[in-house]
Amino acid sequence: MENTLLRVAGALFCHDPKRASTRTQEIALNSNVKDKAVFVRPDPALGQPGPLAHKIFVALIKKHSNYGRPIQTDISFSKREIMRLIGYKQWGGVYNERLTRALQEIQFAHVRTHFKTREGRFAEHTFSIFPEVYLERRETESDPVERCTVTLARPIIESLNDEHFICLNHTLMAELGTIGQALYMRLFFHFANLYMDNPRKRPTFKKRYEDICTEWLGGLTVHTQPSVIERDQLGPHLRKLCEVGFLASYNIAPAADRKGLILTFRPGAAFIQDYDRFYRGRHQAEMQFEFQNDQHETAEPLKVAYMFLEKRTGQPTSAIPYVPSKDVETAKFLLTKVPFEEMPQFLSYALSEAQKTNFDVKTLGGLKQYLAGYVGRQERRQADAEMAQRAADEKRAEAERIEYSTYRRQAADALFSSLPLSEQQEILALVQMEIGEKGGGQMKAFLADMARARITAEKYAEQIDTPEQWRSARGRTRPPLV
Repeated sequence: MENTLLRVAGALFCHDPKRASTRTQEIALNSNVKDKAVFVRPDPALGQPGPLAHKIFVALIKKHSNYGRPIQTDISFSKREIMRLIGYKQWGGVYNERLTRALQEIQFAHVRTHFKTREGRFAEHTFSIFPEVYLERRETESDPVERCTVTLARPIIESLNDEHFICLNHTLMAELGTIGQALYMRLFFHFANLYMDNPRKRPTFKKRYEDICTEWLGGLTVHTQPSVIERDQLGPHLRKLCEVGFLASYNIAPAADRKGLILTFRPGAAFIQDYDRFYRGRHQAEMQFEFQNDQHETAEPLKVAYMFLEKRTGQPTSAIPYVPSKDVETAKFLLTKVPFEEMPQFLSYALSEAQKTNFDVKTLGGLKQYLAGYVGRQERRQADAEMAQRAADEKRAEAERIEYSTYRRQAADALFSSLPLSEQQEILALVQMEIGEKGGGQMKAFLADMARARITAEKYAEQIDTPEQWRSARGRTRPPLV
């Protein structure tokens, strides 16, 4: 997981389902620390993203990690995948409504982070973690989500490309509740940093209890009694982390100043094993098949279906709640004929053609009749472009030949002028033999100059650049030819 995203997640997600929807005020963490400040502004109609949103978030990050490298911006999943990843046994009805709302809670929450650039300057990013969400439903808005694609924010992608991330054991995380998952992610990050500095000694990490509730757990209620924390709040999740071997032990004790409580954590064998596996023997494929399949089967067809509605209605993607499965299937067919990168042009062309006959297109399938015309037009344009390119290449080659001939003649003239008199006379004799009585006056002088340059260039070829040498030297300053 990307490091900034890890910090943001601590403020973004509320792990108390009763309080999450009521929390609409801006949340600020480390507001006095220039390069670590995080501000989260929940959507006023939806409130702070809750436990289900956190489950979806973890599931999507897990799916994204499966894609490997290069880092991808889109994460796609089917109905069955998301059900399995978030632990749903049923789909549709209230479960589907909860999923849609949870995605919207993340999408419409705005994040502002402060950080230090590589050059040492302080910078600020404002973004939504999932700036774009594409949903497919069978027909109506009440139908269950069939497929979904979310886009990760650009600052997160840039940070991942800069190797700012930690590796997590998602199999272990699947056994945890959302509080346990949040604790695991933050503790793994801190353990890894400490263990990297001293791998022969298991680290101990301490943090104030109220800071854990605020910075890691989205504003969880702060209790004053250790027994309540142990019995009803963090204790069950920490014991689970011990049970799976991630923690060797934990302790809740009063702070030295008697103001609040301190939690102390020691990593277990599972952390050591994962650290060695992820960081000492880490290898990622350059591109995994799973991403390519998701792009072709889900992300690109969904985006094409949304693109069609955008162009037909004039509404932005964020205002389109879903697209029907029928349009997604049509998009898959169209993508077998038209590359994804050309889809905006095809849709504009097809809608323009439909408008000429006052055809009110309702579905993407209505544009299939314009496919042959578009493909034919593109083929003609491609043929014209290739012909124009060939003509341009020929013109450029001819200009280059003329330019090289001029250079060669000037170089030969300069070389001739620098030769000893005896060698000059030898060349002039060859010139006279070649041109004989051809021409007269200016024409004869011209022919003599051309013959002299050619004979000089042939006789002293090693002192004049070949076409390849001349071409590679173009742009560099040459000594003047005199």
